[in-house]
Amino acid sequence: MISIGGLTGFWIIALLTLHGADVGETIGSSLNEPDVPFPPACPTAQNLAAICHQGQGRPRYLASFFPRSRVSHFRRRGNAINRLESWYSLCCSDQIAQQNDQILCCAQQAWKQTLSQFCTEEYSTMTGAYVCCGDSGDARWACFNSELPNPNYDPTPGYTAPPIPVEPGFTFHAC
Repeated sequence: MISIGGLTGFWIIALLTLHGADVGETIGSSLNEPDVPFPPACPTAQNLAAICHQGQGRPRYLASFFPRSRVSHFRRRGNAINRLESWYSLCCSDQIAQQNDQILCCAQQAWKQTLSQFCTEEYSTMTGAYVCCGDSGDARWACFNSELPNPNYDPTPGYTAPPIPVEPGFTFHAC
């Protein structure tokens, strides 16, 4: 016969075990998770100057930033941010566009292409994909452009981004 005390102890242990289990992104941040503010905001006329002139003040996520395991979803986010910042540097460099409306068009294309590629990478894993990746068309972009950690592309005080190579794969189509 099982005593009430033994059954209560069993349930307490079971609940503590489940509470500490890693079940993907449904559990809030733990102290060991890297901080990768995501998603990036859609470029607008209001944040374009910050995108172009304060890029070196926003974080980049090198491989050494991440623990070796259990953070692949953060690593994919960091890679997307790095890719986007790389492509923003192309848009803002006068190599692609010289007028503000074309720079904005380029930055918006870079943003959409980056997040599309991010979603492709998310679906190539055995884990659950980022929630916005389940949407398509304008609903996807609206989802990614909500609940933004840095909508104005403000730089991180005292931070200077390490040099990273320009990510291949972006082609600007004039608007």
